[in-house]
Amino acid sequence: MESPNNSSSDTTTNSSEISSAAIGLWSKVKVFIIELLDFRGDTDRESTIEAIIKDIPFKGATAWILICSIFVASIGLNANSTAVVIGAMLISPLMGPILGIGLSIAINDIDTLKKSLINFGVMILLSVLTAFLFFWLFPLREESSELLARTKPDIRDVLIAFFGGLALIIARTKKGTVASVIYGVAIATALMPPLCTVGFGLSQAVLGNPNGMAFAAGAFYLFVINTIFIALATFIVLKVLRFPMLNYANSARRRKIARFASFLALLVMIPAGFTFYSVLKESSFNIDARQFIEKELNGLPNASYIKKYATAKYLPETGSVIEITSFGGQQIDPVTFELLRSRLTNYKALNGTELMLNQNIEENDVENEMRYLAELRSRDSLEIYNKEQKIAILERELARLIKLEAKKVPFEALCEEAKIHYRNLKELRYASTLISNFDRIDTMVVFETQWLPQSTKKQIASDEQQLYEWLKYKLAIDTLVVR
Repeated sequence: MESPNNSSSDTTTNSSEISSAAIGLWSKVKVFIIELLDFRGDTDRESTIEAIIKDIPFKGATAWILICSIFVASIGLNANSTAVVIGAMLISPLMGPILGIGLSIAINDIDTLKKSLINFGVMILLSVLTAFLFFWLFPLREESSELLARTKPDIRDVLIAFFGGLALIIARTKKGTVASVIYGVAIATALMPPLCTVGFGLSQAVLGNPNGMAFAAGAFYLFVINTIFIALATFIVLKVLRFPMLNYANSARRRKIARFASFLALLVMIPAGFTFYSVLKESSFNIDARQFIEKELNGLPNASYIKKYATAKYLPETGSVIEITSFGGQQIDPVTFELLRSRLTNYKALNGTELMLNQNIEENDVENEMRYLAELRSRDSLEIYNKEQKIAILERELARLIKLEAKKVPFEALCEEAKIHYRNLKELRYASTLISNFDRIDTMVVFETQWLPQSTKKQIASDEQQLYEWLKYKLAIDTLVVR
């Protein structure tokens, strides 16, 4: 018999083996994750610095490329064409100085920082001026959705700029730059459209539009967000990759630069965070208001009419409102209305929302009656029109079928009868052929015959003539051929 001490020893050994296996597995997973996410070993520091510095200068061909891309982006925004705007973003040279700013701060290169800031400032001025002249001189100046989308940035734009900048600088530091990543970041971060919208807003302000300066300010804020967070992402990645510092700056200065960059990024994020919170609240209100109207108003008389004309207005300053209108003399009693008002508390985003009811019988009854009757007439007229249209289609189809039936040859009955009249007839074929003389098209009925071998030519000719006369009489048609 095995002693208890041996059993306890085996259990301890098994536990120790399981623990060792778990530790070994975790070590392997940890190594795999580190190797998967580590990009430091694939970095080409010298080529990266050289390529970024090479893209900073702004003169000659680069200036003309920028002007052309601004014109393309402005036309795309004016025409509300997303594809054209994307094309403009791909050819824009604005990304070079932004990466130069992040690089120069990361490696403490003051000369490169000055060049980057000067070139970046000139690019901004030229871009805004070009867009301003286009929208000021071009006769079509509608506020398209592509333009308005760049006037109210929020925290999502911050995240797009930061992670887009991370992807860009990681791709730039990799040996053998990933061009598709650079193009994708150019599209995602969208540096060109905000500057075009700034020019649009300034042109609108000059032309007397009171919203012009608000458009310009919102769009420029979006551009600042993109710029700062692309530069910040560049700074962080180059620090992680330990790019060599110039002038051997001391640690205190490096900490000061890092704190300044972090403070600037946080400062830009604050208004974007407020904007995102406002957008989130408005979206939540609209969703809950639609659900309240669809669900809670079902039990009311003429619910379809009331739901159709119910309105929800998001007014954070004065208080949001859901407004419903009763139909004619069928009023909503106070008890039901109070019940509906109490159910607003079941919807989180509708807290503080006022439910308003329009049912002034003396003033609104006739108007509501007329509106409802007009709706009924419109619906009934549409149904009558659809029925009449269906009847007309069926009548045309019936006439066509009757016409086809009239032209149909009763071939089977003809064969049975021909077999009795013409003993020498071995085979009878039938076909309907279309013939045109280029003035009109006629239908030719053709019968082909085959006679028994013992029939003489004279007899066949006689029988064919008789068959022709008989078929012409039976079918009552002139366009007939027997051969």
